[in-house]
Amino acid sequence: MYSQGTKGVSRIKSWIQDLIASADYEICVEPDEFAFRMGWTVTRTGFGSRRYRDPRFDQLRQPSQVIEEVS
Repeated sequence: MYSQGTKGVSRIKSWIQDLIASADYEICVEPDEFAFRMGWTVTRTGFGSRRYRDPRFDQLRQPSQVIEEVS
């Protein structure tokens, strides 16, 4: 006799994961779209959590050292 227990649990787990993924998308869709329009990179770091990075920060240079004259 074949048990449906494992299959049923798998379906429920899959359904919950899909539900979480769609909730995560709905929570973050507006900020993600804004970031993509601005050319930023978006990294998912967890449920409802994102890391946004503007690539222009990589282009910043360190300020050159100023030689101070003491009179």
